[in-house]
Amino acid sequence: MKRVVALVTGSNRGIGASCIEEFAKQGVTVVINYCHHEKEAKALEEKIKEKYKVDVMCIQCDISKEEEVEKMVNDIVDRFGGIDILVNNASVCRDTLLMDKNVKDFKRILDVNLIGTYLCSKYVGRVMLEAKKGKIINIASTNAIDTYYPESCDYDASKAGVISLTHNFARAYAPFVNVNCICPGWVKTAMTKSLSIEQIRKEERNILLGRFANPSEISKMVVFLSSSKASYVNDSIIRIDGGKYNG
Repeated sequence: MKRVVALVTGSNRGIGASCIEEFAKQGVTVVINYCHHEKEAKALEEKIKEKYKVDVMCIQCDISKEEEVEKMVNDIVDRFGGIDILVNNASVCRDTLLMDKNVKDFKRILDVNLIGTYLCSKYVGRVMLEAKKGKIINIASTNAIDTYYPESCDYDASKAGVISLTHNFARAYAPFVNVNCICPGWVKTAMTKSLSIEQIRKEERNILLGRFANPSEISKMVVFLSSSKASYVNDSIIRIDGGKYNG
């Protein structure tokens, strides 16, 4: 049986690391991508090897840089022969007062969250189109739809762009590649650790389920969309936020 290979960007922690583990549980060959946190990525690599006994590759790449993305994809194909699943998860957020934001920081958010998603979809997409099969899952945010925070306007704009990319790549890669997007609400990750207890409680009151999601509650949907069970799901934007409530 031909191996199934999944690349998850920004997978050294949070939702990305949870995706790696969920794929490994299914016997999928996994590629851990990181930019800066090598120690975390290597620790996850060892965990996957020891616990799940699947093939795993750990690769450093700044997805905002085209030459690095191209090399990463070529290295994965050279080792495993192809890429069947791409999860565009890598993301950065720098909340500051809207009027205090500067162009340099704004561009960095767009470069990673939006341009990075484009570059990975472009180069992995070439591999998938040649094989005439593949699944791409983009991780956006409810911030791209209707959960707006002025201090996150750069992040919000980047994630709205990811939704637009989802629609365009779904059309460009049809009928061979399914391209879908997940929009999580609040999730317990490194991004939310800096929130005060008061802010967390305030946000929880606006969620019907009354709590933030665990990363596994997002990654399980990623694995579903990557499976044959979701063969007819394409060009969809799926919201996972516990039920938004603004009463």
